[in-house]
Amino acid sequence: MKVLILNGSPRHNGNTSIAIREIVSTLNQEGIETEVINVANKPMGGCLACGYCHKNGHCVQNDLVNEIAPKFEEADGLIVASPVYYASANANLVAVLQRLFYSTRFDKSMKVGASIVCARRGGCSSTFDELNKFFLISNMPVVPSQYWNSIHGLLPGEAEKDGEGKQTMRALARNMAFLIKSIKLGKEKYGLPDKEERISTHFIH
Repeated sequence: MKVLILNGSPRHNGNTSIAIREIVSTLNQEGIETEVINVANKPMGGCLACGYCHKNGHCVQNDLVNEIAPKFEEADGLIVASPVYYASANANLVAVLQRLFYSTRFDKSMKVGASIVCARRGGCSSTFDELNKFFLISNMPVVPSQYWNSIHGLLPGEAEKDGEGKQTMRALARNMAFLIKSIKLGKEKYGLPDKEERISTHFIH
């Protein structure tokens, strides 16, 4: 069992990384393998709306997104972590997620998802909501915790003082491990939920 973690902070040892370390340590204690990929410091273009991925199963821009895709397919869970910029997630992380979720054709049903956010003060809730929507549109259960998955700090290292934030991350990790293990058992006994043929409509007709 494995969880893939995407770190959307350009400060690889900053406050977002403190939250990730709490999660990694707890998941590993629960017998869950983890891999952390830093995505914020690499050149990253947005979706070109070219349709290449629909025919070829991967993005036309052969960069980090195509490297992450097979790791995402293999993983049982995905965590995305971001600092808060103007009440929103890091732009590179959003570009990665938009292209990753759109270009990959594998079924994401019952992969477990979670987002964590870090801010000096405000904007966590809107960023948390923004990131969770990638999971909710993909049949991915979103992991709960004892509070919204946020941690606070301005200067690098300050989040170490946020005892509640760090505890929230540990609770999130334990819940994620439980869900992954429970879903694994459920799939073995019951399989995945049945799916209807997709109905696709829009607002013109």
